[in-house]
Amino acid sequence: MTNRQIVVTSLPKGELEPSHYAMKEAPMPEPAEGEVLLRNILMSIDAANRSWLNGPTYRAAVQAGDAMPTYAICEVIESRSPRLAVGDVVAAESVWADYVAVPARVAQKLPPVQHLTHLLSAYGIAGKTAFHGLLSVGKPLAGETIVVSAAAGSVGGYVGQIGKALGCRVVGIAGGAEKCAHVVDDLGFDACINYRDEGLFKSLRSACPEGIDVYFDNVGGPILETTLTLMNERGRVVCCGAISQYESSNPVGPRNLPGIIVVRRLRMEGFIVMDFAKDDAKAVRAMQTWVENGQVKVTEDVVEGLENAPQALIGLLNGENRGKRIVRVGPDPEVRS
Repeated sequence: MTNRQIVVTSLPKGELEPSHYAMKEAPMPEPAEGEVLLRNILMSIDAANRSWLNGPTYRAAVQAGDAMPTYAICEVIESRSPRLAVGDVVAAESVWADYVAVPARVAQKLPPVQHLTHLLSAYGIAGKTAFHGLLSVGKPLAGETIVVSAAAGSVGGYVGQIGKALGCRVVGIAGGAEKCAHVVDDLGFDACINYRDEGLFKSLRSACPEGIDVYFDNVGGPILETTLTLMNERGRVVCCGAISQYESSNPVGPRNLPGIIVVRRLRMEGFIVMDFAKDDAKAVRAMQTWVENGQVKVTEDVVEGLENAPQALIGLLNGENRGKRIVRVGPDPEVRS
């Protein structure tokens, strides 16, 4: 029995293309003592995946010849550890493949849920990133104004909905009139600015007449620069990602630093979702409550088939997705009686 996996054939110098990946047949992994053999069910597709190809980040750089890493929801199909049993559903660091063997201690057993996809979206990496970043870094107060870039994306959409649940005014920034309509009409933002239109500064100023208290940044670059000019004193800038810069050979940063931070007494802080892992249970409980109350809508964009993972990532980088992008590798486990 063989194992399909997608490997990086070469590191991109500019835009990511399908030719940077190849599907290969590899031997079926054999778990060692203390390990489990996992079947990938759902793989998380994130903008950060692209940054891993540029060099070391919060994890080691991906090299040509490596299987592309990912975070996945998996089923245990063989266990050589008392920690996990065959049939358990777990979250684990994985690769773009059908199967992977990992130490049992790094696989997190998951509770049963009606929709496994929610464990990557609202109750998973997207929802937890939004919750921790906004509440622990942004620290919004009711009545304040929050601006969110990539507002139609996997994290941005949840940030805005959480902000509304907390009693804030929320303004999104997204690419295209259709996405902006989705952000306002479906996700409940107060306004959304199309960054592709001319006059971003004027549009943002009009949508935020009392200035900006919290900016949740997913894009970096010129949008970050423009938003900083409208920040209120003691404002907080939550740096979650910089998708506009990942494929640039000449990244552009805001030109108004550090002056505007000093004058406005701003706090600008980056974070990674794992920084707040100790509070994950709190985040999931809150998200479940808001979803059940109808204050947060679950938004997912599921692509079928392992072979489509490269195009799923390329499409995400081009702004195709609405909500959390996920690749389904295989079926959900059968419900055991």
